[in-house]
Amino acid sequence: MDINSETDSYYTSYWRDWFISSRGNEYFCEIDEDYLTDRFNLTGLTTEVQYYQYALDLIIDGFELDCDDDMREVIEKSARHLYGLVHARYIVTTRGLAKMLEKYKKADFGKCPRVMCKSHPLLPTGQSDIPNSKPVKLYCTKCEDLYNPKSNRHSFMDGAYFGTSFHNIILQVYPALIPRKSIERYIPRVYGFKVHGPSTLARWQSTRRDELRRHLRRLGIESGFQGEDEDLDDEISEEENGVEEVDMAPVETNQDNMHKRSGVRVPDGWSVFVRWDMISICNG
Repeated sequence: MDINSETDSYYTSYWRDWFISSRGNEYFCEIDEDYLTDRFNLTGLTTEVQYYQYALDLIIDGFELDCDDDMREVIEKSARHLYGLVHARYIVTTRGLAKMLEKYKKADFGKCPRVMCKSHPLLPTGQSDIPNSKPVKLYCTKCEDLYNPKSNRHSFMDGAYFGTSFHNIILQVYPALIPRKSIERYIPRVYGFKVHGPSTLARWQSTRRDELRRHLRRLGIESGFQGEDEDLDDEISEEENGVEEVDMAPVETNQDNMHKRSGVRVPDGWSVFVRWDMISICNG
């Protein structure tokens, strides 16, 4: 009986340490107690969490309720949920961003599986701020795409515990994290020969990208791509006479032209919009 009592005391006294170190919670950073005890930071959460006060007491190591195992399990579940909701708010503060930055530098959130990104570290992000809506995803700042967590124990973590804004805010606060964009891309080949459809589309995208980069260069705007300065300076000096400026608006192409240029057949009634190096096919 004394052993159980001592275990419970340790559990309630160091709940946050236990929670952060538990398997599956590696994406979380530790929230400062000062932040947790400031009621302003918890505004609106009382109706989101069952047994809110008991859950908060457990998180801040002030839980003293003598209850049975079933009740404790419910309060424990509520405490985990409350911690996640507060975590989404905390990581966009100055202190929270600094803690998440350290985890990002150590690649605690994983590395991008895309070969061209060369194991670039990832950032956790949610696709919705509504709890229990969508699981957490991982964002690569290099290819600007989302990926599923590598481990199954992270796959079901609520994306609302990180929010939809964190990965954008940390890049604004720490702009040095934004990597130089690479124009390197994979070209499909069969026996050494480029596959016609994808290679044609890739050439068209590369041409369009270069045109836009030259336009940005004339405006004095850096596009962020690696190795562009010297090449573009030479190209622009040669093309200054008689070269039309590139229209920066999305380009809409019809189905026939799209099929001829890339080998991609677009269904009738659908529209194709091209911007930067992406192609969007929309219905209507």
